[in-house]
Amino acid sequence: MSKLKRENLMSLEEYDQARPEFRSRVMAHKKDRLVRLNEHAALYFEDQLTMQYQIQEMLRIEKIFDAEGIQEELDTYNPLIPDGSNWKATFMLEYPDVEERKQMLARLIGIEHKVWVRVGDLEKVYPIVNEDLERTTEEKTSSVHFMRFELTDEMVEAAKQGAPISMGVDHAEFTVEVSPLAAETAASLVNDLQ
Repeated sequence: MSKLKRENLMSLEEYDQARPEFRSRVMAHKKDRLVRLNEHAALYFEDQLTMQYQIQEMLRIEKIFDAEGIQEELDTYNPLIPDGSNWKATFMLEYPDVEERKQMLARLIGIEHKVWVRVGDLEKVYPIVNEDLERTTEEKTSSVHFMRFELTDEMVEAAKQGAPISMGVDHAEFTVEVSPLAAETAASLVNDLQ
């Protein structure tokens, strides 16, 4: 999947006019890229379209129109676009109640290393996490982690051939598995693989 360039982006004026339709298209696209592991954890898989939306929104909110500012946004978000042999996701731990969230984030230290994906009956793949900065402390994990799942050629080929895709977490305090993924989600993720 190719990285975004300035010419892939709309000007602030163009985006303002296109935003309602573009936003609607992106929200529909994102539905097939969400894997809800349970009521408290989800993986939001990123791709070129989700990152274009993120960049366009940042440019709009910050009113960035200069070449240097636009390039800064591209440099920030392009690394979240899959490279053809991986899936990139934002992992979210979602506890609306503040006290429960505090307790759970303390109990779930290291969970970011226990999230996995699997293609067919091949080995589980654990992520490379938070390449931008460390998000876990000795006291707690973060509620947001950025993940890159690197697949072998065999896994890529199996996924393209329609092998079921499953995901889960095997942390001592939090174990869950979604198997197999919905067909629409699996198809969307296979599109990330080249």
